[in-house]
Amino acid sequence: MVGVRVVVLSDTHAPRRWRACPPRVAEHLRGADVILHAGDVCTAGVLDELAQYAPVHAVLGNNDGPDVAGWGAPERLELELAGLRVAMVHDSGQAKGRLGRMRRWFPGADLVVFGHSHIPLDEHDEHLRIFNPGSPTDRRRQPHGTVGLLDVADGALVRAEIVPVT
Repeated sequence: MVGVRVVVLSDTHAPRRWRACPPRVAEHLRGADVILHAGDVCTAGVLDELAQYAPVHAVLGNNDGPDVAGWGAPERLELELAGLRVAMVHDSGQAKGRLGRMRRWFPGADLVVFGHSHIPLDEHDEHLRIFNPGSPTDRRRQPHGTVGLLDVADGALVRAEIVPVT
């Protein structure tokens, strides 16, 4: 069994909210095999900073500019991690009907990672899991800033957890 440890971030909002990687986020990044960023990084320098820990895959958020696109972040991304089919998008739309909409947008995905709302979410049905890590730096009305941790092995999501970092 070959496993992959994934750290999932979204809505870091640099430089206003993220001037440098917060120490409690860095603790999780040190053990990452892959980092996913679901948009609103706001400056490509954060993606370069994250890439010092592990390979990074990112999508564009509504606050991301040409430098983030130039870094290589598309609006939507589909990739495979240890056999698990993962899709990413920043804004998944309104909460009502989200699972069905994500199935329509990404019919081949096992997992869809998204951001935008800053509200952590881990939800699934028999066909699809959707996962929003929240924001590590801009918690809005949430009790804590958060990141997501995923363990993937042999095409399966072995563990998904949203952990507080503030």
